[in-house]
Amino acid sequence: MSGLIDGLPDAVAIQCLARVPFYAHPKLQLVCHSWRDALRSHDILKTRQELGVSEDLLCVSAFEPENSWQLYNPVIDHWMTLPILPSQIRRLAHFGVVSVAGKLFVLGGGSDAVDPLTGDNDGIFASDEVWSYDPILRCWSQRASMLVPRARFACCVLDGKIIVAGGFTNFRKSISKAEIYDPEKDVWVPLQDLLLTHNSACSGVVIGGKVHVLHKGLSTVQLLDTTVFRWVVEDYGWLQGPMAVVRGELYVLSNGVIFKQGKEQRKKKVVASAPDFQSRIGFAMIGLGDDLYMIGGVIGPGRLNVDIKPLSDVDALSVRSERPSWRQVKPMTLCHGTLLGCAVLRI
Repeated sequence: MSGLIDGLPDAVAIQCLARVPFYAHPKLQLVCHSWRDALRSHDILKTRQELGVSEDLLCVSAFEPENSWQLYNPVIDHWMTLPILPSQIRRLAHFGVVSVAGKLFVLGGGSDAVDPLTGDNDGIFASDEVWSYDPILRCWSQRASMLVPRARFACCVLDGKIIVAGGFTNFRKSISKAEIYDPEKDVWVPLQDLLLTHNSACSGVVIGGKVHVLHKGLSTVQLLDTTVFRWVVEDYGWLQGPMAVVRGELYVLSNGVIFKQGKEQRKKKVVASAPDFQSRIGFAMIGLGDDLYMIGGVIGPGRLNVDIKPLSDVDALSVRSERPSWRQVKPMTLCHGTLLGCAVLRI
């Protein structure tokens, strides 16, 4: 990897290459073998972090096309399509998705395929498989399996480790099992079981450096005390609805309104009206930068319309501005319909 740029030391040349936006890296790799090797080395990630030029990209997967993922760059309003996730599970859904150490991780889940003759679920309900996508090498790799097959579970990143908890295992049995994954060692270790379980899907958010596990329909929240790695139960009485974290603060969509939710139920603030999302189902809500993004979904049937309309639309709300306002950004170029997974990848 010598002589990257004539007249410059390689250390300086690598800094120049690292400053080029990520979407242009595939074209840069065509220039010469030395540039390709430099841009396919994970040292480029470290250099980008040191220079403060890392980019936050939005990763999404929808019901259509099957097992497909796209990346969105908000700076240039640009979508990229990833190679197909090579899982043998048809129409993988109800999985966990996070990013850590510059890679995207897709964990567990099961088949959302339907038998066209019976209408029944046509595949495995919960799996233990784990996949990671490396944006530098542009490929998927299978990682160490989780200790327990699970679907519709809480999945978070804390201090560079992936934590999963709750959800359902095979035969649609709700579970309280929790475990933690070290991406560098590729090893799963069990954690203390959740103190409560419930026959509903659960989700997880990280606020104030703590993992919060929530069950749909319950006001109680289970927090992981990382000093002793034990769970504690609190009754916050948070609003019910889609949730997302922006700059460490929790936002909830409830009854057509976006609220900023404080730790206690009464500590909530109206941010913006969102009436369009009362007729839109199956969308994803996620924080990216200073904005909330609402992605995909479908328009369900109504009084005047019996059809279901899959969407590729993406709407953003500047929640941290003095006057939050909605804007439409470039719609997904491939994925559309019900969103199955969504995460932010720093590269």
